[in-house]
Amino acid sequence: MLTKAYSTSASFVPQLASTVLSYLNPQPTDRVLDVGCGDGKFTARFLPAVGEVVGVDSSPSMIQSATKEYAGPRAEFKVVDCRFLDEQGFTGFDKVISNAALHWILRDESTRMSTLRACYSALNPGGSFVFEMGGHGNIDEMVAALLAVLVGQQGISIEKAREACPWFFPSEKWMQQALEEIGFEVVKLETEFRPTRLTDDAAGGLAGWVRLMGAQFLDLLPDAKREEAVQQVCAVLQTVVTRIEDGSQYLNYVRLRGVARRV
Repeated sequence: MLTKAYSTSASFVPQLASTVLSYLNPQPTDRVLDVGCGDGKFTARFLPAVGEVVGVDSSPSMIQSATKEYAGPRAEFKVVDCRFLDEQGFTGFDKVISNAALHWILRDESTRMSTLRACYSALNPGGSFVFEMGGHGNIDEMVAALLAVLVGQQGISIEKAREACPWFFPSEKWMQQALEEIGFEVVKLETEFRPTRLTDDAAGGLAGWVRLMGAQFLDLLPDAKREEAVQQVCAVLQTVVTRIEDGSQYLNYVRLRGVARRV
């Protein structure tokens, strides 16, 4: 169910990964760890160019889909809660990559640094950690609308609403300091403002995005109230995200992208 919903409402995620793939610079001898691999569609874009891939994700349904579609002699997919990547003992990788997953994984402040340290430990000396994630300011309009609806129209306290936010969107400065504290040499770090068009599918679109990506916010409400909240969020955002020339809808994505080397 999660895999189908993700494909419907967020199919653009692996499709917008050309830059981070170019930074990965896949080579035939590379052994790669893909952190937060999801359904494997992003992994599949570099799998033919490398020697071996291990993909890890916390969602059993996503890993089941990735295994069914892409597993083979050079690709293995495992269910792993990446917040506790340090407990898995991954070592011997030439590259670690993560696309559109770290802003979920690093949300837990208590495991934030240990997860990044695990990425460092998984690498061979000279190996590269390549990532793209939501950066500071990512989907600010969506976060504000979700908070406004939960607090102003659904009676949730602002403290509970903020606590339910499932994302961590760091600045370049925060990430630079964190990576250098761990021992990485930061080779490249950049922020890209990238307004991103939502799917036009009737089951996706703005409402589908809210149901899927905002599920942890909606979990604060009784089942009977969740769809009402989805429609309220869509109403708040309607004129904010819709382009009048053609009715297309965009969210203001901000991507933080980087390459760091284990020295």
